[in-house]
Amino acid sequence: MEDPSPETWNRLRRYASWIRRVSLDQREFLGEDTVRQFRLNAPAGGWCPALRSLRWIISIDTLRYVDLLFSPQLSDVCIYSGPPDSISPALASTISALPASALKTLWIGAEWESSLDTYWAHLKDSFSSVVLCCGPSLVRLSSQTPLSDEAVDHVIRLPHLRTWEVEGPPPSCSASSPKFILPPLKEFTVGAKSARGWLSLFRSLEVRLSATQDVTPLSRMKKSLRRLSVYGHFSAFIIDLSFVFPIQIFQNLGFLHVGVGCSSEGRCIFKLNNDDIAKFAMAMPQLDYLVLGPTCSKNTCATTAACLLPLSVYCVRLSVLDIHFNTTNIVDDLKNISVDPRFQELHSLPRCEVWRLGVPDVPPVLDESGLRTVVDGMRYIFPRLSAFGHGMGTWHELYMKLHGD
Repeated sequence: MEDPSPETWNRLRRYASWIRRVSLDQREFLGEDTVRQFRLNAPAGGWCPALRSLRWIISIDTLRYVDLLFSPQLSDVCIYSGPPDSISPALASTISALPASALKTLWIGAEWESSLDTYWAHLKDSFSSVVLCCGPSLVRLSSQTPLSDEAVDHVIRLPHLRTWEVEGPPPSCSASSPKFILPPLKEFTVGAKSARGWLSLFRSLEVRLSATQDVTPLSRMKKSLRRLSVYGHFSAFIIDLSFVFPIQIFQNLGFLHVGVGCSSEGRCIFKLNNDDIAKFAMAMPQLDYLVLGPTCSKNTCATTAACLLPLSVYCVRLSVLDIHFNTTNIVDDLKNISVDPRFQELHSLPRCEVWRLGVPDVPPVLDESGLRTVVDGMRYIFPRLSAFGHGMGTWHELYMKLHGD
């Protein structure tokens, strides 16, 4: 580009000083000469001294000049990593220059899926350096890439953190400190591979009293947590008692989403039975949204349609439900609910207002009588039910009958 006049540069500086939000994707290209001229003519306070929000997709092109936009006023930053071949050695030094001490929101993620361990390790060091610079103003942190132990330990000590998405495992040493107190998180999201480690930590912290106060390191988070999510794919993941038991610590939890599906090799990850679900429902009275793994078509789990009744009674706020249940003998299972002595005291109690129920991919084969039994049984358990999670075959017929008469 031709060298603009001093008047043009002054006008550019004035316009840039008004900018509050910037979004850079991989198509945002500035030539080397343009970048050089912007650096030579940068004002003392930087090009965007009032910038509050930055969304940056890392690429070789944007890496050349993104630091020109950095502002001490930044409060919200989203950093997306581009394809692996777009990362240069300058990434670490550029990211480390990001003013992070006043951030309220930091989102770190990838726009592609990669299993290149060496690449993730490179991102881990760079992103951890940003997290270590975050101060007590940080309210939300989402890191879809692993962080160093030092960075995780730093995050846990941030007093105003309320929302945290973490991919890696919990800290291994800081939990032994008598001053180790988790922040009062409202939302916690964790990757499937690390979920059991975090839940085990929560369970151990709950039973260990502080030496100086009659509280546990988990006391604040135990009362504050409202949303818990588990995401991603992990072949060894299972939903059993050792997984759900620590979750029951958070009795104010309203949203629980375990989005890990069954393996493609035919293995069902759901290892709970009806009694387990009944005890879980009794411990979680505040739930209004529950997904315990997307339902599958294996029909090998020990839970049946009978597990739905205690959920409807004990979780009275429930509106959305997705839980594994075996439909092999669904007609008899629903008929037996009315005579099962374990459920006698539940029949007269109010039901929740579930309107959407997740169902297995493959519906049962039912005749007209069986279809009517299932419709009536589902209406009995969930009086407000209006939608099934799938709309194919017999389940579609059930759905239509629920609406039709």
